[in-house]
Amino acid sequence: MNKKKQPWVRRRHKILLEILRPLIGTYTKWKYGIKVDPFREENGRQYLVVMNHQTAFDQFFISMAFRQPVYFIASEDLFSMGWVSRLIEWIAAPIPIKKQTTDLKAMRMCMTVAKEGGTIALAPEGNRTFSGRTGYFNPAIIKMVKMLKLPLAIFRIEGGYGIHPRWSDVVRRGKMRGYVSRVIEPEEYLSLSNDELHALLTREIYVDEANNHHEYHHPQLAQYLERAMYVCPHCGLSEFESRGDIITCKKCEMQIRYLPTTELQGVNCDFPFPHVAQWYEYQENYVNHLDLAPWADTPLYRDTVKMWEVIPYQNKVLVEETTQLRLYGDRIEVGDEALPLYTFRFDETGTVTVLGKNKINLYIGDKLYQFWGSERFNALRYVNIFYHWQNCREGAEHGKFLGL
Repeated sequence: MNKKKQPWVRRRHKILLEILRPLIGTYTKWKYGIKVDPFREENGRQYLVVMNHQTAFDQFFISMAFRQPVYFIASEDLFSMGWVSRLIEWIAAPIPIKKQTTDLKAMRMCMTVAKEGGTIALAPEGNRTFSGRTGYFNPAIIKMVKMLKLPLAIFRIEGGYGIHPRWSDVVRRGKMRGYVSRVIEPEEYLSLSNDELHALLTREIYVDEANNHHEYHHPQLAQYLERAMYVCPHCGLSEFESRGDIITCKKCEMQIRYLPTTELQGVNCDFPFPHVAQWYEYQENYVNHLDLAPWADTPLYRDTVKMWEVIPYQNKVLVEETTQLRLYGDRIEVGDEALPLYTFRFDETGTVTVLGKNKINLYIGDKLYQFWGSERFNALRYVNIFYHWQNCREGAEHGKFLGL
């Protein structure tokens, strides 16, 4: 006898949201100082919420704006934490998706939620911004938008990067806002081509935090900026170390101060970039023009990490408590340099993604490995080099997309 399939949308989700919303609102206002505008036009309708992604708490801001439960599309890593994941699923039933892939299973789950009357939320970037600018919008999402045929509620988050940059552990004092900026009805967008709709939504969710003209205060404004930056405008590929509001290049000793305005200021040099966004853009351009051939035998970077095997939708198994991770121009190696425990060649690797502030996921066939480095570990460079190698293989040596 077949077991009856359980509905995704449950009455308990609404009850729990009503109980938890005051606690969520109080905590997020205290932690982030955010002003969330209630969505007055909701009127019991279901929506597809399309949002930009700035902080780890963005989903809570949306839950404060909407009266009904919102079912978030979330990275599969959220579902591989044992009992914690089971609790999250019971409370909020997020929809799992594999990062940087076209996940047909996730699309089918979204169709189920939509048919059951649920409101769905997604961040087309799939990643929190490292630079303060809204990042790459995967065009494959447009197909799902048109399949769901729901009204689109554009949810803008402004000031989140200033309050809590992805690369930092500290929350700054300043202004932040979350609100629905526009509703786009199906009859408005279904007649558009995929490219036209992609361009429209890209414009609607785009935020450049360099233009918000607010200040954000904390004694450690530059803390862990080295998680995002690894290219020095003076000496090329490098490593950095932050202290207080200053970040220093470990090769040429260039020093940059991170100001409360989010501007950058040279301390012992003329620094050419006014904000992280321009420096980040320069870094991507540098990598897009990097010749990987000289790095076939010599690592670009070495890092000490923990290695886990992720059992998707179950848990994580520790493989190595402490080991060395090496990034080459065509592969990633784990273990002793003379006799590596693992060699992950890029031509055998499905994808490489960065999670949270500085974790790496490697998809190898049906295996998923995760690496955690030190607090200063830069996971981004592993993702960027992998995608640059892919671009070169496909004949786009100067292709722009580097994984985020």
